[in-house]
Amino acid sequence: MKYRTFGRLGWQVSEIGYGMWGLAGWKGGDAEEIRRSLHLAVENGCNFFDTALAYGEGKSETLLGELVRDYPQKKLWTASKIPPKNRIWPSRRGFTLDEVFPPDYIQSSVETSLKNLGLPSLDLIQFHVWEDDWAEDPRWQTAIDKLKSQKLVTGVGISINRWEPENAIRTLRTGLIDAVQVIYNIFDQNPEDELFPVCQELNIGVIARVPFDEGTLTGTLTKESKWEEGDWRNTYFVPENLIPSVERAEKLKPLIPTGSTMPEIALRFILSHPAVSTIIPGMRKESHVRANLRASDLGGLDPALLQELKKHRWTRRPTEWSQ
Repeated sequence: MKYRTFGRLGWQVSEIGYGMWGLAGWKGGDAEEIRRSLHLAVENGCNFFDTALAYGEGKSETLLGELVRDYPQKKLWTASKIPPKNRIWPSRRGFTLDEVFPPDYIQSSVETSLKNLGLPSLDLIQFHVWEDDWAEDPRWQTAIDKLKSQKLVTGVGISINRWEPENAIRTLRTGLIDAVQVIYNIFDQNPEDELFPVCQELNIGVIARVPFDEGTLTGTLTKESKWEEGDWRNTYFVPENLIPSVERAEKLKPLIPTGSTMPEIALRFILSHPAVSTIIPGMRKESHVRANLRASDLGGLDPALLQELKKHRWTRRPTEWSQ
């Protein structure tokens, strides 16, 4: 495992982190295998773990707290998120701070997360949605200052809405944000345009999420893919999304070098950008952990392959199903 400096916070974080949504918020998955996978990741150098209060209504945070206590001799960086009070993902234009992140709610959500984790503090707390129109509102700023003064959190971040990487830039320029979490992958290259240059200028940590485009960049989905009843992917992969996603993934397959896999190339594409601090794939199986962590050892892509993959950029905008 290789490590990168997490922006101005200076943390040395593993290039491959651990996204913990699927451990408590998706259908399927074996609880014991999930725990074995978490331990395997730590034992192979993974030290950055991203969860949220909304993931399984706190169950994912509980898992992370248990993991931290299982490894008292290791520094595991803990990141969680404050859910929108109105429970609407992503945020919509016109939502007010009072509807989504009123100051007392920010405080109580962090306190609830810490109770779930069983930890005295969080390394990173993130707003789970965001509107850049809130950038200059002093109320969230005061709430964050209070959390820091109480030593409940160290760093503050924003998880940017799907396909809206520019919807945080004004907020980053307030100087109060230490990290951003953004969708970045072979298809979703838009963060390279405006967001990443600002993050590099201000020395802000970048967490790349959805590296496999919710599964299409694993190369395993088909136009007939279905999931268990209640699985959120059934509402995300509606036909107008699933069909073009699978078609685009099929066009990538001839570019995969012999001996490599599409998921490996997807991760190495992201690692090729110097603005990225860590990637947080979801890993519910030990085989996922082994395969994903291997990408760090292999490093970035050959420049020629990287340029070919750049041609597969897919510019999308939020819709009623994009969540």
